[in-house]
Amino acid sequence: MAKLGSEIFTTPFKTLLPPYRFIPTDETILHRPHQPSPLNEKAIRVLNWNIAKNNHDRSWQKDFDWIVDRYQPDLIFLQEVQLCTELKHFELAELGWSFAPNFIDTYRNIYAGVLTASRASCVTRKAVITEHAEPVSNTPKVSLVTEHPFAQGTLLTINSHLINFVELDKFKTQLVELETAIADHDGAIIFSGDFNTWNRSRWQLLDKMTRRLGLSRAKFSEADTQNIKRFLMSPPLDHIFYRGLHQNYLQARVLDQIQSSDHKPMLVEFHL
Repeated sequence: MAKLGSEIFTTPFKTLLPPYRFIPTDETILHRPHQPSPLNEKAIRVLNWNIAKNNHDRSWQKDFDWIVDRYQPDLIFLQEVQLCTELKHFELAELGWSFAPNFIDTYRNIYAGVLTASRASCVTRKAVITEHAEPVSNTPKVSLVTEHPFAQGTLLTINSHLINFVELDKFKTQLVELETAIADHDGAIIFSGDFNTWNRSRWQLLDKMTRRLGLSRAKFSEADTQNIKRFLMSPPLDHIFYRGLHQNYLQARVLDQIQSSDHKPMLVEFHL
């Protein structure tokens, strides 16, 4: 059984809380290696999901276990993951993982951030913290860039949560930061996450950036596309982009029956 975060809220506080709640983190990465297996060039199964900080919840854990057992993803991209600051290791579907936090919630002694899990080994990992912060919490957003052995080279993956509640120029700045992190890679790429593209201007900036990088957006059926997180008539917020791979369109799906997050899990399959 996969275990993610069930211990988070059992850890007692050992220090008094400071007068402020959210503390931005530096470019920090926690990771847990495992016995790797190579990515299958004929079928790479990908799960992308903003879990809305619910990984401590039993209903989420049940949903996650079912998804992993049913679809056997090789790469998992999760956004809004919470980890206890004292929790160094945990099991995640028998996959290796890397976690990049963007802040510490000092009231609950937890990190929040993005997590990438993979059956393949990770040869490099880098956290990309935004220059700007979101209002109220005054915290940045984070993306996690990882590199995995694949074919005759490496597969670069980017797990992103884009900045929200800020001017368009600050959103664009994060895209420039990510484009810089991606641009030098010559091989295959998967760029996945919650991009907060809730209006046309944001979507157009993201679309132009991914086109410059030669990335394609993973396609879903019309019915599944309507189940991707959005606000009223806005563009979808969650996307999966790729390069140097081919999508198996018959395996693309959005799991609308899952209720443990306000975002629906997205599943796609790629091959060389």
